[in-house]
Amino acid sequence: MKHAWMDRRLAWFTLTRRNLLRGALAATLAASVLTACEDDDKVTHWYGSWSASPQDHNEPFPVPPPPSFFNHQTIRQALRTSIGGDQVRVRFTNLFGTSPLKIDGARIALSAGGSSIQPASDTELRFNGNASVTIPAGGELWSDASELKVGAGEALAVSLFLASETAVSTVHAYGLQTHYVVAGNALSTETLSGAETRSSYYFISGADVRSSARANVVVAFGDSITDGVGTTPDTARRWPDYLSRRLQPDGSAGTVSVLNAGISGGRILNDGLGPSGVTRFERDVLGQTGVTHVIFLLGINDIGAGAFIPEQAVTVEQMTAGTQSLIDKAKVRGIKVLLGTLLPWKGADAGGVPYYSEEGEAKRQAFNAWVRANTTVDGVVDFDLALRDPANPLALLPAYDSGDHLHPSDEGAEAIANAVDIRLLKVQP
Repeated sequence: MKHAWMDRRLAWFTLTRRNLLRGALAATLAASVLTACEDDDKVTHWYGSWSASPQDHNEPFPVPPPPSFFNHQTIRQALRTSIGGDQVRVRFTNLFGTSPLKIDGARIALSAGGSSIQPASDTELRFNGNASVTIPAGGELWSDASELKVGAGEALAVSLFLASETAVSTVHAYGLQTHYVVAGNALSTETLSGAETRSSYYFISGADVRSSARANVVVAFGDSITDGVGTTPDTARRWPDYLSRRLQPDGSAGTVSVLNAGISGGRILNDGLGPSGVTRFERDVLGQTGVTHVIFLLGINDIGAGAFIPEQAVTVEQMTAGTQSLIDKAKVRGIKVLLGTLLPWKGADAGGVPYYSEEGEAKRQAFNAWVRANTTVDGVVDFDLALRDPANPLALLPAYDSGDHLHPSDEGAEAIANAVDIRLLKVQP
């Protein structure tokens, strides 16, 4: 069994994304469709409030695999806003689809917990005034603005109905949130009794709110540590969640939204369980509505993947060059950059296969030295220092370790959020 697991892990890391030409075409299609429901006046007041970076369904999954298709079913998915507003819209995605995606109806409501919604809040989502929409392969589409008032940290439920057989194409694998699937059109049903449960997100990748308050939008760009692996499902205890909650009552930074752009298995340079950082940065960070800041915590998988596939081993120089190219892109767009050091990982393993190595540790130390000395960014966040065990500095503090010596626990995720200097995120007058 151990060898089979190693083979599966090897397959996950060796899988390569579709070629860059197709990716560029997808980005062009997405951009053209995304602007269809916007006008210049609205854009200035819309802010990203939730996100889940899209992935290809055809990748091998480190969680129970999703179904290969839906057919005459309703999917109800839970999400939580970062900041509130008086209107909301949802981004639907067919980014990795090879055929058009037909959505036969969609609604949004305040969640009442589990599969239940608050009926009085149940609101139809329309697309250029229509109740249904077809999204082309490689495309993404915002719904029209919905007159639903939502608060900061509000639990929402987005329901979509797929009337015909629909191949599952674009997902976010580690949702860490229970979603519900039932037969038939149950878009407005208060509670989905007898529903099947899922933990991945399907066909949605963002939610924006419209507000008269001026806001900053911070994108947390990372891998499984940012995605929340190791934290408790259904509790919103990923470190971007903790940072968002920390900002709300503090108030000293003004209105600040925190979006999660983590993908488990993600790397700077190579595709893994999601597109590489250098290929998805334009969409997942620069493409977020109202983005003003990005926090980087990415690179440990670039180092650790060499334990599985030596031919994809990368040098520290390649890692820093790739990261710097993204920093430069952000700065050209006027986006402030906070650069994080890589967390301690001594003893880390991937499904029973050693991940940590002395050679890898030397790379981590060199990468972190580059981060700490980087003068092109607006701030450095020393996550390494914040989470290390003083008695064993190459390892996570036991209280912050989820158990695999790589992914932080709930307490560790909170420590990551607490390491960020929120003065660097402040809305300027």
